[in-house]
Amino acid sequence: MTEVIVVGAGPTGLTLACELALAGIGTLVVERLPERVEQTKGGTLQPRTQELLEARGLLAPMRARSLARTPDGGHFAMLPVPLDGTAWDTAHPCPLAVAQGEIEAVLEERALALGVTLLRGAAVTAVEQDADGVTVTTADGRRITARHLVACDGGHSTVRKLLGAAFPGRAGTYTAVLADVRLSSVSDLVPRAIGHISTLTREAGDHWVMLVPVGGDRYRFTGGVAHPEALQEKDAPVTFEEIAGPLRAVYGEQTVLAAVDHASRFGDATRQVEQYRIGRVFLAGDAAHIHPPFGGQGLNLGMQDAFNLGWKLAAVLRGKAPEALLDTYHAERHPAGAWVLHITQAQRVLADPRPTPDVLELREVVTDLLRQPDANRRMAGLMSGLAHSYTGAGTAPGAHPLVGRRVAGLDPALFATGRAVLADLAGILPAGLGATRAAPVPGLPGLGAVLVRPDGYAAWAADTGSGAAAPDLDALAAEACSSLV
Repeated sequence: MTEVIVVGAGPTGLTLACELALAGIGTLVVERLPERVEQTKGGTLQPRTQELLEARGLLAPMRARSLARTPDGGHFAMLPVPLDGTAWDTAHPCPLAVAQGEIEAVLEERALALGVTLLRGAAVTAVEQDADGVTVTTADGRRITARHLVACDGGHSTVRKLLGAAFPGRAGTYTAVLADVRLSSVSDLVPRAIGHISTLTREAGDHWVMLVPVGGDRYRFTGGVAHPEALQEKDAPVTFEEIAGPLRAVYGEQTVLAAVDHASRFGDATRQVEQYRIGRVFLAGDAAHIHPPFGGQGLNLGMQDAFNLGWKLAAVLRGKAPEALLDTYHAERHPAGAWVLHITQAQRVLADPRPTPDVLELREVVTDLLRQPDANRRMAGLMSGLAHSYTGAGTAPGAHPLVGRRVAGLDPALFATGRAVLADLAGILPAGLGATRAAPVPGLPGLGAVLVRPDGYAAWAADTGSGAAAPDLDALAAEACSSLV
């Protein structure tokens, strides 16, 4: 018996486990694989994710394991225009390159230190739920009960399938190979450093390849065949020649594959569950949404699902908020996921390795647009996550314009405990509220006080001279999310 079962020990599941344990929630992570996969895989931490990690003291150990790269911004559809995140008032304007295995290692270390139990080699075979809780059965016959379960078990989610949840969307049109490789020799065409993605991708003949140097003779290989006649099965073994051949074709005969350390396949299917909450079960990360990997969005989208859900589950389980707060997880994160699916599908058209003449013309138009400061700022905010907000038609009448938006400029250390922060920036709040006196936020002149949710978004705010007194904090904690949707 535990309070929450998290199925899946990837970045989403481990982030959620850390958030729950930080709030004192008994958490068990159940993972099918017996040990962590060390493959590089998704290795991009976007600026917004970096901000959230810094708020929990996790960014420094991530940086210590990061790969050296030039200080270029992100990208849209691999077009040769860096996206400038500095316009979004952030200390982390550029993506951070960290192998997924290293991300998981940092999160696992923190989770275990916080008291999370991690059960590896335990495939889930059954899920049952009733009004009181959820019970999972594992392949070795264990039966474990909790008040809630969160499925973070990937695009082929066993939990989603056991629940019979529909996964509508668009089927894939190609499969490609992702591998960690070692090269015994390289031509002058092989990149020597991690730069903007437009400098790392090449195509020749029927092949396209992206090589990312990760140290010494090691590279991350991503490649495929333009317009393949048939889809490869995603679980089919990747052969040595599937990597060696494209390397020769794209980078010349001097580029010789010495070894393949890890290899897998991925596709461009786009799907999203209709409901992120099914009774006492929640879906997060790739279990809830899959999409093409353009722009380095997927890992970040899942981790931000976890930051959104973690504090809400903790608040309800501790009796600090009503059960209805849990419904706002779907209300807030489903639109966020739908937008990422939308923007990755648009990139898929522009990044086609065999573009039609019309697509080539469109690339030129979009490239020119991205060179305009306003357009670049807008796209940088979307791709980095810095522009995301939880505002909408359901925002309470008369709410401050900041409500539902990311709050930048406060000391990240204020959020180390994973709790909401009531910051008094101008001495306008009455004594006894437990407010933290903080320096004015440069990017928000006139802001007198703000209540920031544990995931970094404003739940309440007041300007200087407004005469507004902070509402009852317990009531506000219960309404902090439902007033935004």
